[in-house]
Amino acid sequence: MFTDLFSSLDGAHTILLWLPSSLAFGPYFLSRLNMHTLPSSLTATVNSVWSSSATKRFQCFPQLLATIFTILLLLNLCGLTPLTYTLTSDLLPMFSLGLLCWLFLLLSGFVSNFQQSVGHLTPSGAPFALAPFLVLIETISLLIRPVTLTVRLIANISAGHIVLGLLANTLSTYTLTFTMLPLLLGSTLYYLFEFFVAGIQAYIFTLLVSLYQAEHP
Repeated sequence: MFTDLFSSLDGAHTILLWLPSSLAFGPYFLSRLNMHTLPSSLTATVNSVWSSSATKRFQCFPQLLATIFTILLLLNLCGLTPLTYTLTSDLLPMFSLGLLCWLFLLLSGFVSNFQQSVGHLTPSGAPFALAPFLVLIETISLLIRPVTLTVRLIANISAGHIVLGLLANTLSTYTLTFTMLPLLLGSTLYYLFEFFVAGIQAYIFTLLVSLYQAEHP
């Protein structure tokens, strides 16, 4: 039963929120499995992200990305359970996660190679007269990365939950008639689509962090 349209976005305590934390070490156990037993499409996806993030300086970074992906995916899936709170639609924890990933890569880059890190702010081959303007744009783009990571995840997850709430409230006003069946079928298909969105959003967040790490000097 929905108290209002945004009730699914209200903070709450539920035992299901402990599930992602308890399974945070899932990627470690999955890494012990034989990759040949996994579907080829899944293997290719994992290898593409892991190969782009593995460097000599960060040998453990792929495992960290896999852990982040697992936690976000489980949180998104737990949020699709009726009458549970979606932690990935909360601004504070998701911004903290994005800020932590971004700040770690930023400070590590400046400590390891300050000159090369600053050099990323000026595109190669740019005219000298435009250098101050380009540095300003690149600096702003660099500083808003944790915000874009957070907003992209929260907006998509929250929008999906709001639409599900609208469909549920609409269905609650109907009696069991033939006019209700198309709406019920549409809401069921959209609910299944939300499972796909839950996986995609976790993958996009992880992929963006991997791309930011690729710029590490």
